[in-house]
Amino acid sequence: MSFSLIQEDITNMNTDCIVNATDTYFSGQGQVDYSINSQAGAKLKKACKALVPLDVGEAKSTKGYELPAKYIIHTSGPHWSGGTNEELTQLKNCYINSIKLARKIKCKSIAFPIISSHDKGFPKELALIIAINTISEILSVKDDIDVYLLIFKSYEKIYLLPYLLIFKKQ
Repeated sequence: MSFSLIQEDITNMNTDCIVNATDTYFSGQGQVDYSINSQAGAKLKKACKALVPLDVGEAKSTKGYELPAKYIIHTSGPHWSGGTNEELTQLKNCYINSIKLARKIKCKSIAFPIISSHDKGFPKELALIIAINTISEILSVKDDIDVYLLIFKSYEKIYLLPYLLIFKKQ
């Protein structure tokens, strides 16, 4: 088991599954959602229609279609509204439910974007801390799943440098 932060495009990840940060209707309009839908092909859109609605914090899966990943786990992250409307718990649930689903479908590796940190207005540092802490808490030493948390290129390297230098759990 390993947990790593890396800077990579999620659509290029050759993992068993990748996580799509979408909305409750799988609209394909968010940055990660659009990129995944564009690369995966038309069959993904059809498969997602059968899964609507997707509650905030919930996770559902489809095939990876034209992507290197075998599966796509879709989760709907919360919109930031100041932290008073259960957003922190909902964001944690995105990671917890995605990892639980990955285990259920027998995935040995999973790649996450930093959910809700771009299109849904979550403060980037808070979203990153929640991601790292939640993933670390749910993984155990006995886990045989490799987890990658992908850092968008739009994040400033200086801003993330302390995390990239000190973080690598194996």
